[in-house]
Amino acid sequence: MIRTLSTPEQATAWDSYVQTHPEATFFHLAGWRKVIGNSFRVPAHYLFAEQDGLITGVLPLFHVRSLLFGNTLVSVPFFVYGGILASNDASRIALQEAAGELGRKLQVDYVEYRHRQPSLELPVVDDRYVYFRKEISADPDENLKAIPRKQRAMVRKAGRNGLETDFSGDLGTFFNIYARSLRDLGTPGLPQRFFAEMQRTFGQDTEILILRKDGVPVSTVLSFYFRDEILPYYGGGTDAARSLSAFDGMYWELMAHAAARGVRVFDYGRSRVGTGSYRFKKHWGFEPTPMAYQYDLVGSPAVPNKTPDNPRFELAIKVWKRLPLAVTNRVGPWLSRGLW
Repeated sequence: MIRTLSTPEQATAWDSYVQTHPEATFFHLAGWRKVIGNSFRVPAHYLFAEQDGLITGVLPLFHVRSLLFGNTLVSVPFFVYGGILASNDASRIALQEAAGELGRKLQVDYVEYRHRQPSLELPVVDDRYVYFRKEISADPDENLKAIPRKQRAMVRKAGRNGLETDFSGDLGTFFNIYARSLRDLGTPGLPQRFFAEMQRTFGQDTEILILRKDGVPVSTVLSFYFRDEILPYYGGGTDAARSLSAFDGMYWELMAHAAARGVRVFDYGRSRVGTGSYRFKKHWGFEPTPMAYQYDLVGSPAVPNKTPDNPRFELAIKVWKRLPLAVTNRVGPWLSRGLW
């Protein structure tokens, strides 16, 4: 039987299932229904399979309508991982069929499953994005040795630059650096209320790290904790960050901090093939694994291209980089609702 999540008791059972499923991610948790819904007013459809009163599969879906990307159901928008979790083939197929039926009812262009590995008999796009994950040690020396020599030198340079570590959770400082960094990349940023909602909903499973030089913030990253994993997700730096090797210093401090906290998997997240972030993560000794996004083309003739490589976005990116920060901070959150 396929049901729709609607009660706190069901949400608790949902999260219990997610916590024990080997393919689960932080973005499968039920709390995102509230975070995304409250921040963007995006309708959620959290479907779960049930047998003999027990959950045997979950599928978090959001109905997103965008001028750029059309009318879609996505698992999960704004984040890199999602899709179906199931205990058996019957539950997986039932959830896929229920999503397709919902998509036809809502007249969407497609249903997008953000799987790490393909699990459905559907078209797969695996040549655009990769993810980077590897195990880390409880021993800091072992983790440092695992970083290739040239990048290890950058970590040590950051240490010599006297950067100060701040885990106080200062959302305002984080957001100021993040927003400017996104503007400089030509990408609309997400609203500050989105990050505040994350902190309220997930508490200590979110964490902000800020690196300072002589008290002045130079780089920052917001991370998620899930089981024995850490996922540094949103970050940025000031103009001074590069000369201070602040990014290498920041991720090293985060890795050491997480290892001491009991984390054993460092998930560097998703990158587009060939980009600067892709090369940075490879230089840290992480090996890329292709993402396997899958599409049920309900009303669309082809799989969409939503990457910045799409010529449709080239002019918009150039213009955005030139706008004042006050303008991008005001308009960006509205635009970002459609850039999921």
